[in-house]
Amino acid sequence: MPKTVDWLYARKSCVTCQKATAHLADGGTAVAETVNATKTKLGPADALALLAGVDRVVAARGKKIDTFDLKADRPADDVLLAHLIGPTGNLRAPTARVGRTLLVGFHPDAYGDVLGG
Repeated sequence: MPKTVDWLYARKSCVTCQKATAHLADGGTAVAETVNATKTKLGPADALALLAGVDRVVAARGKKIDTFDLKADRPADDVLLAHLIGPTGNLRAPTARVGRTLLVGFHPDAYGDVLGG
């Protein structure tokens, strides 16, 4: 995985976040900035603000991966928020920004597609 993750929002105690960070480490992917999701809560307005400069959102939940092309056909904010916000009302962790792509949740195939590995 040659790319660098520009920004990673994760909780150390989260099993899914641990899988995501292990996947990045195993692939030799560097993380430029990490935000502790336990200490920094990002709500719906913050989540939508993260989409500035993002062309694609790849959201994984379980085995399902949804991809949104924000440049060609941006869905309504409520549709995006349904994929960005978790049950606590905050941004789902892990969330990673890779260039102009926002990865929400973790699925090895989604990470591999975006990071090239």
